[in-house]
Amino acid sequence: MLRPSGNADVTRSAILAFLGTSGGASRADLARGLGVSPALMTQLVKDLISDGLVRELAMSPSNGGRPARLLGLVASVGRVIGMKVAKDHVALVETELGGKVVRAESWPFNASSVTFLSPLVDLVLGFRAAGGGAPILGVGVGVPGSVDAQGAGVVDSSLLGWWQVPLGAVLSRELGVPVLVENNVNALAVAERLYGPGRDHADFLVVTIGEGVGAGFVTGGAVVRGSRGGAGEIGHIAAVMDGPRCTCGNHGCIEALIGEEALVAQARRSGVIPPDGSVADLQARADAGDAMAQNIFLEAGRPLGRIVAGLVQVLDPEIVIVSGEGTKAWSHWKAGFEQSFRAALTSDRRSVPVIVESWDDESWARGAAALVASAPFYSGESSGEQGRRVRARLSSPIEEAIGS
Repeated sequence: MLRPSGNADVTRSAILAFLGTSGGASRADLARGLGVSPALMTQLVKDLISDGLVRELAMSPSNGGRPARLLGLVASVGRVIGMKVAKDHVALVETELGGKVVRAESWPFNASSVTFLSPLVDLVLGFRAAGGGAPILGVGVGVPGSVDAQGAGVVDSSLLGWWQVPLGAVLSRELGVPVLVENNVNALAVAERLYGPGRDHADFLVVTIGEGVGAGFVTGGAVVRGSRGGAGEIGHIAAVMDGPRCTCGNHGCIEALIGEEALVAQARRSGVIPPDGSVADLQARADAGDAMAQNIFLEAGRPLGRIVAGLVQVLDPEIVIVSGEGTKAWSHWKAGFEQSFRAALTSDRRSVPVIVESWDDESWARGAAALVASAPFYSGESSGEQGRRVRARLSSPIEEAIGS
């Protein structure tokens, strides 16, 4: 159960988030789901209807008792922008509070540019300007790296070449709205908790493969961030001694062995793809039946399986969700992964389900948007000042606009 704090305004905003992510609920459903008394819920809903944020929908089906009136959000309650930052491009989505993607765009981006913050601001402003003018609750940003645990949005990312970048503060100041920054896998885990298979599980593990290798841990319904906001960086677990150099500066990391760049380099060396070939070319060869190409993925699946099995032994999740752009080739990863994964587990955990999600680039950005959608569920300590600003915007009509 996701519980807001005892503050009445936070409870009001949690009601809005609950309705947005459920598509509609009765007063009794809301009281049970948010852990408040039916009497308090009745009063809060009455106030929200009066404020023009919630409306009554159709009656719910009855099994013999008195049917309950369903509640839903007023359309103008606001939308969310989510942004996924990669070293060579940025993906942006606009979503409803319930997670439905309204618009999606992707643009080239150079993360190594000295002036990279200015283009990021311009991209969000341009994306917003092309929208329909609905009020924006906030912006969520997913990055491949560690984000400070104080909620200020300071980023360290070896993949992007960023160190102590005050991303959240700069974007929030320039855009004039709340901005929540998080490790992109943690953001994806939040989306899985709100909208995906994780909705039915309080404890689960998200593993991503692609350009990097990462993990997100959800325990008791909350994402585990660690003391410095860097929990889940499994790509930098040393898998072999004296292995290839990783972007983090160490050698033999799992990311340096089975990340996208490593697979492409191996395929080029072996002549499976040409010197300028990409991971898409490698997958195409594997899909066409090339045994050498298939074997590259199969062998990459083996160390991934062992690493994930170790996480399952430590964390004891109910399910494992595998995602990321690398899953486009999962049919070739699967045999190596499953064999090593199941073999490395103790008998009591060998049956843990592994769910592989279909993937496109906007999934990362949708995960970032979920950071804003989830903020009303939690007290200020977990999402900082930016989370409090989101809750305040949900608890009263939105007057602030991006770029104002």
